[in-house]
Amino acid sequence: MIILKSRDEIDRMRVPCRIVAEILYGLRALVKPGVTTFELDLFAANEARKRGAKCAFRGYHNYPSSLCCSPNEQVVHGIPNKSALKSGDIISMDFGVLVDGYYGDSAITVPVGEISAAANMLITVTEESLYAAIDAAQSGNRLGDVSFAVQSYVENRGFSVVRDFVGHGIGKSLHEDPQIPNYGLPSKGVKLKPGMVLAIEPMINEKSHEVRVLDDNWTVVTCDGGLSAHFEHTVAITEHGPEILTRI
Repeated sequence: MIILKSRDEIDRMRVPCRIVAEILYGLRALVKPGVTTFELDLFAANEARKRGAKCAFRGYHNYPSSLCCSPNEQVVHGIPNKSALKSGDIISMDFGVLVDGYYGDSAITVPVGEISAAANMLITVTEESLYAAIDAAQSGNRLGDVSFAVQSYVENRGFSVVRDFVGHGIGKSLHEDPQIPNYGLPSKGVKLKPGMVLAIEPMINEKSHEVRVLDDNWTVVTCDGGLSAHFEHTVAITEHGPEILTRI
């Protein structure tokens, strides 16, 4: 069931969404060769605590950390550890918090030091596909318009869309209806209405779309070892167009 939010509820969601955006901004500045994902996780948890927010992911279905850190061929749900990042790596960071009963959720992918032109293009196209999807998230459009916006943008540039993991509604629960695939047909699916709040999150691979889950039952990697990038915003559908809540 899709839960429509009132204007007051959307206003209350601005708080966790702003906190997530601020912490990801801080994390972006910390990423450099030699830093560990454990250190990034610790920073995110401490910054959330300072702001009176609860980390959304820690303990969620027994996930062990506050921040999802997924370098290189890892797609999503990478568990932070004490291995140091190296120049040339890329890293996706997904973070969410809970404040006053409402969630915010966002993700970014950033370079570590100097990266290849191909890796930089993957990051750029993935982020641009997110904004193409947001532009399509207009009241009166269909969910398929959002999905198609990602797929067409990405595939026309030679990359592939992960099909096993999707975006989602968000509000009082971290994951609500509807599910939001990053592929699909335009003019299909549920009609978008004011009050819907969506976590739109393209996960884009350098090579094949095929992925697998490692033995830790969390970390998702590309089957062919190609790089993967991930961007996400929490977006409110309004009468006046989509509003990005996790933008600083």
